Amino acid sequence: MSEPIKESPTSDVESPYTAPAHDPKNMQEVTQYVQSLLQNMQDKFQSMSDQIINRIDEMGTRVDELEKNITDIMTQAGVENEK
Repeated sequence: MSEPIKESPTSDVESPYTAPAHDPKNMQEVTQYVQSLLQNMQDKFQSMSDQIINRIDEMGTRVDELEKNITDIMTQAGVENEK
């Protein structure tokens, strides 16, 4: 098997997302950034879940209304309800 290739740093310029692990300030910033992203994703997921549940509830209400209307039409037409 071949040995894994070890890459050396390509630049001395630090960005906020490639901070050395031993730098507590930058590590804290990265942690806060990741937590913020996760919270944002959780909020969006919760919003989408709420929208889906609301639409399912609306569909259930519409199906109930449709069933009632069909029953009313069948009654007016003199058809027996066979359940």
